[in-house]
Amino acid sequence: MTVISGPKIGVALGGGAARGLTHIPFMEALDELGLRPSLIAGTSIGAFLGSGWAAGYQGREIREMAHEYLGSLRSIIGRIWTRRFRDLGAVIRGGLSMQLNPVEVIESFVPSDFPRDFSGLKVPFQVVATDLHTWHQVVLLSGPLIPAISGSVAIPSVFKPVHYEGRVLVDGSVVNPLPLDCAHRGMDIVIAIDVSGEPQDYDESVIPSQFEIGWRSAQIMMHSLAANSLAAYPPTVYARPRVKEFGAMEFWRVAEIIEAGQERKDMFKRQVAQAVEDFIVSEERRP
Repeated sequence: MTVISGPKIGVALGGGAARGLTHIPFMEALDELGLRPSLIAGTSIGAFLGSGWAAGYQGREIREMAHEYLGSLRSIIGRIWTRRFRDLGAVIRGGLSMQLNPVEVIESFVPSDFPRDFSGLKVPFQVVATDLHTWHQVVLLSGPLIPAISGSVAIPSVFKPVHYEGRVLVDGSVVNPLPLDCAHRGMDIVIAIDVSGEPQDYDESVIPSQFEIGWRSAQIMMHSLAANSLAAYPPTVYARPRVKEFGAMEFWRVAEIIEAGQERKDMFKRQVAQAVEDFIVSEERRP
């Protein structure tokens, strides 16, 4: 008798700032299918949300927390500033800055029982960040968890870089917005969730702001890098939710953004179920 074990599933969660909230329905889909990833690799917002999933939170729980924490701009600002001014002495010593401290921000949006180290996670997890000095990708998979996630989400100019184990880290999307190279290793099924977006509809009569120009340029770069990643490491299942109408930092539109991912959820579930079935059939045919 041939004994067939379940497929090893690797999941790559891409970067895309607020648009990355569309990862949540796809997490829920895998939970509902009773499938647990064998490896999760995340970049930027994918690293943040993926860490919660790897910690054992269900997709529906992550959805609930997202609604609670990000339900309004007032709530978001309140959490960030409360955390920032908790230690007024440190603020005075460090001086006020328009750049946010990503460690403070991440600490503001994780629950009290969130693991502090990679060793506390229930699923193997890899965080992709960029080394600002060497220009190379850094893959973090052990040690302190919050600083690793913070380095991965540190969008240049918006967030301060993170000093982590002798490196200076910024947003992982600068070098790898869709970490398929990490997610495919030793896996039978590889799933990619690409939230890098597509060109938005713009009023040609309006001159873009400095921030919009920078963000659009970053999106073009991310799109090209993601395309290269897809060509080099083709996933078994690829999902790219429609998110072009959402701005990079519009986290307060959490309900709308998650709903955009919800539109592709049923099709995604069918694709994953088919991939698992194909794997089982291929294993049965092996001599």
